[in-house]
Order: sequence, then C-alpha cells, then structure tokens
Amino acid sequence: MPIIVENSLPACAVLESENIFVMTHHRATTQHIRPLRIAILNLMPTKIVTETQILRCLSNTPIQIEIDLIQTATHKSTNTPEDHLLKFYQTFDDIKDQYYDGFIITGAPVEKMDFEEVDYWPELVEIMEWTKTHVHSTLHICWGAQAGLYYHYGIQKHLLPKKLAGIYKHHIMPNRTNESLLRGFDDVFKAPHSRYTTVLSEDILCNHNLILLAESYEAGPYLIAAKNGRQLFVTGHSEYDKETLAKEYFRDLHKGIHPDIPENYFDGDDPHNEPRLSWRSHSTLLFTNWLNYYVYQSTPYELNSLI
Repeated sequence: MPIIVENSLPACAVLESENIFVMTHHRATTQHIRPLRIAILNLMPTKIVTETQILRCLSNTPIQIEIDLIQTATHKSTNTPEDHLLKFYQTFDDIKDQYYDGFIITGAPVEKMDFEEVDYWPELVEIMEWTKTHVHSTLHICWGAQAGLYYHYGIQKHLLPKKLAGIYKHHIMPNRTNESLLRGFDDVFKAPHSRYTTVLSEDILCNHNLILLAESYEAGPYLIAAKNGRQLFVTGHSEYDKETLAKEYFRDLHKGIHPDIPENYFDGDDPHNEPRLSWRSHSTLLFTNWLNYYVYQSTPYELNSLI
C-alpha cells in the first residue's frame, strides 16, 4: 500500500531503504482515487521509531493511505526533537472537525499508573469519545488497548508480578477462525509483548459487546474486537522491530532495573546473541486485514456520512 507522507519525514528514508513503496503528495494527487485517511495518535516517547514501525506495517496492500500524525497537547514529548513535532505532528484541536477511515492509538509507558493519574487522560478520553462519530475503525495497541477497553467497556487492567517481555505463541479462539481479522492466520502464531499489566480473558468473555479472537497461554488475551467491528484491541506490539525488545532490555539493564531476559527472543535465550525475528509475517497480515476488511471494504466514500 503506498504510504503518502511528507518527503522529509525520517521514516521515508528508512522505508525506502527496505524497498517499501512510499508515495509523495505530488504523485498522489495525479491518481484519481480517494486515499484512505488514517491518523496515528502516537503516545510513545520515541515517536520517530514508533511512527516508522507503524508505517512499515501499513505498507503492504495496493491502496493509497494518507497519514496524519497526532500528538497530545497536554503532554509534550521530551524524547523527540521539537522541530520534528512542529513539522509533522498535529494536535486533536487541529483535526477534531475532520473524519478518518481509520485511527490508531499506540501504547505508552504509563501502565503502572491508574488511568486517571495519566496527565493526558482527559484529552485521551475526549479523543476516544470523538472516534465513535468521526472514525470508521479504531485500532488500539498495548496500553492504548487497555485504555480503550477501560473507557469504552469498563474492563480493568491488572498489575503483573513482573514485566511480561518476549515473543509468545498465540492461538485463535474456538469458533473464531472465520473472523475477517484472522484470515490467513496460522493456528499458532507469534507476537511480541512488553508490559507490566494485563487484562483478563474472563472479563472479555463476560462482556457481550466484545469478542475475544486470540490469546496466549503465557501472555493472556491478545486480539479483541467490538462486535460491530468499529474498535479493535491488540494487547501486544506486533509492530515492533527485530531489535526493539533488545534495546528495551539493555536500557533497563543499564538503569539498574535488572530485567529478566525477554523470553523466546535471543538465540539460545542468550542476550549476547542476535534476536530472532519470528513475528513479521503475522504483523503484516494483522495490519493488512484491518485495513482491508475493517476499513477499506466498509468505510463510506463520503467520510462525513459517518456522523
């Protein structure tokens, strides 16, 4: 899928070096089709890394996507250059009168805090409420998934005894193999997790507005959908690069946190060895299925008809 972004966005050079097709705005305007409008609310502190990871995941089907990058106004990132934020990011006030085919809410390193203690929680609540009328399908990732499940459906998160970090096997739930999001999935597939909190399968199964699509015996619920398909929740980080968990592990090690070695990740479970990339095909299929079946195939041509 051609990703339509500003030529000077750092992700452009990275993606083009990986032979991923990135389309400039000029070329896009010469094609007489309506691109999908996707906004990414990037809550991660290292925004350039995260935007590149997600854009990579969105790049594998043949439809144009027009991307807007969104940041919170009530919390300023200190790990991303200010000129990058000013050039490429908007705030909710800038886009609240617009409509989107798809919207992505990323994770954030605030899991140990109660939701209401997060300084931008009121702003995030406003955005999540707005997505009900201005977005056709919203994809929530990791903490973003926990926040969405809590706000929309009252699902509580629970603190784990220790950080869950590694690559875990997942399985499709019985009688869910025909769900559109799962088309092409293997019976057992792998995905990364990196978090201190979780939601419980029994809480999802007891909610009549939600469908548990896939889970892990080790990592818990993984893919959750609202029954109307307008909201999807991914509790892991399928967008992660090969080196992401390694960087997190060595960062925490240098901070004196003494983290456990990420499970099923380094060759031989030895952090001196290279990590093994074993989830890329799942990640690509997950994002492609979301874009195709939950966005492109069902979004209205006139987006303002969503309301």
